Amino acid sequence: MAGYRKNKIDGAFTEECARIIREVKDPRVSGAMISITGSDVSADLKYAKIYYSVYGECDEKELKKGLKSAAPFFRSRLAETINLRQTPEITFVRDEGMKRGAEISALIKKIEEEREKTPDEQ
Repeated sequence: MAGYRKNKIDGAFTEECARIIREVKDPRVSGAMISITGSDVSADLKYAKIYYSVYGECDEKELKKGLKSAAPFFRSRLAETINLRQTPEITFVRDEGMKRGAEISALIKKIEEEREKTPDEQ
């Protein structure tokens, strides 16, 4: 599959999943502030990983169970909106990018503060 086609499919999946997640009625999912950050559909279109991040506190185990139980709903809604021969099997993966970004930002800030405290030695 050409790279541009895969990127187009990934983008469509991300947009649709972000829309569909608002329709999920499972309290384990609807009770958390979830953002769909991306998707990765395999080249053979059989599997799709949907990356999400969570804002605030929630029970991670219950959220994973809720998303796993909502996967068939996502798959059926995606089949309705995205015209593919077969709709991929969906798995949800937590995206830790924002958390890692905040940690790196805190480390950089700490280093800058230490540089300001110590006199420059040349």
